[in-house]
Amino acid sequence: MTVTWQDIQAASARIEGVAHVTPVLTSTTANDLTGGQLYFKAENFQRMGAFKFRGAYNAISQFTPEQMEAGVIAFSSGNHAQAIALAAKLLGTKATIVMPQDAPPNKLAATRGYGAEVVLYDRYTEDREAIGNRIAAEQGGTVIPPYDHEHVIAGQGTAAKELIEEVGQLNVVITSLGGGGLLAGTAIATHALCPHAAIYGVEPEAGNDGQRSFRSGEIVTIETPKTIADGAQTLHLGDITFPIIQEYVTDIITANDEELLDAMRFMAYRMKTVVEPTGCLPLAAIFNGQINVTGKRVGIILSGGNISDQILRIEV
Repeated sequence: MTVTWQDIQAASARIEGVAHVTPVLTSTTANDLTGGQLYFKAENFQRMGAFKFRGAYNAISQFTPEQMEAGVIAFSSGNHAQAIALAAKLLGTKATIVMPQDAPPNKLAATRGYGAEVVLYDRYTEDREAIGNRIAAEQGGTVIPPYDHEHVIAGQGTAAKELIEEVGQLNVVITSLGGGGLLAGTAIATHALCPHAAIYGVEPEAGNDGQRSFRSGEIVTIETPKTIADGAQTLHLGDITFPIIQEYVTDIITANDEELLDAMRFMAYRMKTVVEPTGCLPLAAIFNGQINVTGKRVGIILSGGNISDQILRIEV
């Protein structure tokens, strides 16, 4: 099974009235600096503060009664954790979330605040997938991974669908890249609605497994990267996301942490909106010259706004 445009349309109907239709922001200053017409899909204003709610709700809403009774299990550095916790609460099932000990405290607090049970692990020495699968075997719950799941990918694609339906045809669409759920869903939606658009994924320079995978033609696994983009500290692309990315994506490029901080400052000071480091990857790649947008209509998915106190202190 793979993910189709029809799956994204079905997900859009499924989340309608539950997920926010987030605003599209523009900036004359950003346009002047880049030479393009930039449209920012502000998923930092989504429920729980990130696009992840779309995929989480789409996935859990398709559970059988038996699955709802047993509950959902997930592993995440923060945004998928919060999304699963909130979606589970809204749909009336229990959630157990495996989260790294060094996850941003605000993300840990929010996940617990939505009613989930949090199991902590060391991201540098332990395998979160193994922990999640062990809990599932013990409790009988259903594991919903953060990106490599058809229903998750379809849900994430609804953000690009909304963006393009609102602003019209685009020449370029850019998202951040961790495990590839957002990029894969965005690529499918963009190909359906803007078949000639270039599609880019941007990941941290310190964790360029996606770029290496894309250019080598096989999934590359890395050690946990050290980067402020905690939402993109993934070790590899998914078995489902990678073929979709191979088929539709133009290229995968990178931005370093200093470039991310510059992009965050621009979002905060010039556009008056808080975007977490991972969400700033697309703008950082435009600002660092790796994507030429001169004369082009450009869609950017701002993936989230769940910024930690530590990053806020760096920012100041």
